[in-house]
Amino acid sequence: MHDTPARYGRGASALPWCLLLLAGLSACGTGSAPEADRAASAPAAPAAFERVETLTLPAGPVASQPDLVATPDGGWLLAWIEPGMGDASDGESRGHRLMFSRTRAGEGDWSVPRAIARGDDWFLNWADTPHVQALPDGSLWAHWLRSTGPGRMDYGIDLVRSGDGGDTWSAPTLVNLADSAGDHGFVSFWPQGRDGLGIAWLDSRQKAAAIAAGEAEASDDPHHGGGAPMMLRAAVFDAAGERSAEWPLDTSTCDCCTTAAAITSRGPVVVYRGRTAGEIRDTRLVRFENGAWTAPRDVHADGWMMPGCPVNGPVVAARGERVWVAWFTQADGPPELRIARSDDAGDSFGAPLTVARGEHVLGRATLALAGDALLVAWLEETDAQRLQLARYGLDLSAPPTRRELARLAIRGRASGLPRLAVQGDEARIVWTDTEGGKPVLRGVRLH
Repeated sequence: MHDTPARYGRGASALPWCLLLLAGLSACGTGSAPEADRAASAPAAPAAFERVETLTLPAGPVASQPDLVATPDGGWLLAWIEPGMGDASDGESRGHRLMFSRTRAGEGDWSVPRAIARGDDWFLNWADTPHVQALPDGSLWAHWLRSTGPGRMDYGIDLVRSGDGGDTWSAPTLVNLADSAGDHGFVSFWPQGRDGLGIAWLDSRQKAAAIAAGEAEASDDPHHGGGAPMMLRAAVFDAAGERSAEWPLDTSTCDCCTTAAAITSRGPVVVYRGRTAGEIRDTRLVRFENGAWTAPRDVHADGWMMPGCPVNGPVVAARGERVWVAWFTQADGPPELRIARSDDAGDSFGAPLTVARGEHVLGRATLALAGDALLVAWLEETDAQRLQLARYGLDLSAPPTRRELARLAIRGRASGLPRLAVQGDEARIVWTDTEGGKPVLRGVRLH
């Protein structure tokens, strides 16, 4: 049962990131200390995004696969998957629902959760999860994955739009080809102007064509080792919900690694994991500029030869012409999370830095700009799974401040992908954990 809206607050007790040092200067003589002395003896103000509080979330007692975005009006938009809530004649739960809740600028409470869609033919996967987006014109967009064929890996992307704040939603539009077998997903959204939605996804049409021609074999292996490659495609949907343009971006990509997008002053960039004929699976970037997409280029030539998909895609943040990308690799042996910066909208990148390295590093990173800092969070697992956070300066020149944000009860892939977003002087992170053997959403806010 959901709490009432008044209960969907920000959360309670603060957890200090660091101990603040109290500096004192002894005053000479008698009487009041000078203003300078009083200022010097006062406690130093905590740095931005170093105070951490538990974030109360509006999701029900069984929920997973969260998505979180900062909205143009200064609020927050949260979405998640939950069971279909017993709408069958026998009283049993059927299917799933994609739910959402939001806050508006200056409001601390979440709205009453509402359903975007529900269905009993959805494809659910811990890594290929639904997304939501809020555009400057006030519209809301969402997608989920729907099974489209007889095979377990036959599924497509359903896209919907709301022009009234989520009260009503359009009929779903299938983003990929209707007659294309195979898997289509790992979606990224970005605002294309004030009222257009940009969307990138991994598309199985050329793999399906190769199978139909007898040039490759169909497989239910989600890691897709061998065979014809997936491709990266992008499209723009207008304010009427109609597709106004579509492009192929890369004809050889990793099969099931997440994609990510950000906006630079020269246009949107999309990052993803590429795939060569020799099974090198490094992170690539493309940019939309002056009405066309650039050729794919490596963020860094890791040279990671991987016969199957690692299910661990890159993330990206951008401001002006500066772009930051974080990604997982095992090119040098142990699992490693790397980060690199570009000062020319992704045309070139500096040498990468190691964020975390070792057998305990799971990756599954999330990344966001936070004022004059860059926040990157990721998962690790030893005796328990842990959500870690590093706070870098924008130039990446100094060692980051690090802390553990949460120790999870869940293990393995069921924790999915944490989601990080920043609104003004506040950052929020949400993820999936477990309680009583069932998935639940957890979150923290940093300010």
